[in-house]
Amino acid sequence: EQGHGTTKAVGSFEANGYGLCDIEGNVWEWCQDWLGKDYYQNSAAKKNPLGPGTGSYRVLRGGNWYYSTFYLRVADRDYHSPYSRTNRYGFRCVSDLP
Repeated sequence: EQGHGTTKAVGSFEANGYGLCDIEGNVWEWCQDWLGKDYYQNSAAKKNPLGPGTGSYRVLRGGNWYYSTFYLRVADRDYHSPYSRTNRYGFRCVSDLP
């Protein structure tokens, strides 16, 4: 809806109110979690449950450039086979500050 038509380089847009850049909307971001359809509801972990140990699908978050702006939010969650490839999927590399 914004007319970008494809992915953009990291840092192409201003940071959000928390100082974070590129959190949603460029590509769906693969997560470490395997999909467990009812895992979050049934997990004993109340903060950041890691998902089941195995599965057929990995979790994706954040929406992508091809989707409507309605889906462009950090909490948006999808899933797909980890063998899938498209210019709509990517990775987010994160590290602690020194």
